[in-house]
Amino acid sequence: MSEQSMNLLDHLDELRKRIMITLASFIFFFIISFIFVRDIYEWFVKDLDMTLTILGPLDIIWVFFSIAGVAALALTVPVLIFQIWLFVKPALSQKEQKVTLMYIPASFVLFIGGLLFGYFVVIPIVFQFLMGLGEDLFNPMFTPNNYFQFVIRMTVPFSILFEMPLVVMFLTSLGILSPEWMRKNRKYAYFALVVLSVLISPPDFLSDVLVIIPLLLLYEVSISLSSVVFRRKIKREKEN
Repeated sequence: MSEQSMNLLDHLDELRKRIMITLASFIFFFIISFIFVRDIYEWFVKDLDMTLTILGPLDIIWVFFSIAGVAALALTVPVLIFQIWLFVKPALSQKEQKVTLMYIPASFVLFIGGLLFGYFVVIPIVFQFLMGLGEDLFNPMFTPNNYFQFVIRMTVPFSILFEMPLVVMFLTSLGILSPEWMRKNRKYAYFALVVLSVLISPPDFLSDVLVIIPLLLLYEVSISLSSVVFRRKIKREKEN
């Protein structure tokens, strides 16, 4: 077997190891979250002015699994980022290793920030708007399935998309991305973000706007952060 083939196998083995550790972490956090799922559920519905109605026993299972899954995903994010860092670590210099290591706690903060933004900012506005449309026409009755699908659609996408600045900084530090490229392709990125916003948000104009605006702002913030990382990278290369 050639040396190149052995290196490829070593990389694949290392990748498999990182994936297995991440999956094991997710399963562990899922079990812990499921143990406390009733407490998490009660926290989610404490401000709801109605009692959720179940149409069958499977609704309960779906809701509990969904809540535990989202909680486990949030707790697994730092582990996932750390495993990615360990995978690319051999290709980084010592300075790059120290800089990129700081992305791990930042990734968790951004993920939680996205969840909180979706839950405390977007959901109340969208919920009140949608309820107001049929206030005099319908008697609202939600199942846990309906309500938590709405909550998940309004929070999880934000938690993932809030990682955009961090991912951009990381790719810029590796030389894969540059602020100039992001500026040049801004219109294509805007189009992709608008399409993504329409797909992940409920089918009404207000929801689309509330999702589109933060995403476009995140893209502009990402360009600024990429510029900072790019200048520092160029400066270090000149010093070396």
